[in-house]
Amino acid sequence: MRLNNRTFILGGFLGVLGVAYSAFLFGANGTSFFSFGFNQNQPLDTNTWGLVQEAHAAAGSVERYNYLSVQRSSSCGLQPATVDMYSDEQNIQGSCCSKMDLHRYQEQVEGLKKYSEIDVIPKDPYDISAALAKRLFGYQQNITLTSTQQAIYDQAVELSDEGGPCCCKCWRWYAFEGQAKYLVTEYGWGAEEIAELWDLQDGCGGSGHSHGAGH
Repeated sequence: MRLNNRTFILGGFLGVLGVAYSAFLFGANGTSFFSFGFNQNQPLDTNTWGLVQEAHAAAGSVERYNYLSVQRSSSCGLQPATVDMYSDEQNIQGSCCSKMDLHRYQEQVEGLKKYSEIDVIPKDPYDISAALAKRLFGYQQNITLTSTQQAIYDQAVELSDEGGPCCCKCWRWYAFEGQAKYLVTEYGWGAEEIAELWDLQDGCGGSGHSHGAGH
């Protein structure tokens, strides 16, 4: 009987350890949509361990690119109403149109570093939290620009590579329209600054192409 109690306690301990180990690997932010059972007799295979490492690699790294370039939670058809139903811990990942380009991706991440103190600007254009997106939707809906501020926004549209906040009116368009409204009204940003930021946040994929306004 004593041996059985010890065995039960040991089994319970290993179960708790397995949950903690899984949480350590995947975190609690909902960015990874895969899981596996913990079994001390079945160590992680090379492919699974590589995917875990890529999912948590630094923004702009080759490992992070390898992970994000095959994610499909972002798309041209994704609209704010759908994102509003997401958990705040979920992230929207991947490109919406063309395959990501490593060189361009690294340029974008590097360029965004200078805005690291502004919390409405993502650090990675291909990995954006639903919580941030929903916050930006609110700005898009609730901030009213003056005629002078609207002129700044309209000029930014003309200057941007994609002819606006994004190449099409998906969730990104509305989120980054709200972001621009916030930056114009709260930070006094001009048209060139907004256009430059939109270009750095471009999530369409490719090496820096432009679809043009109205696409």
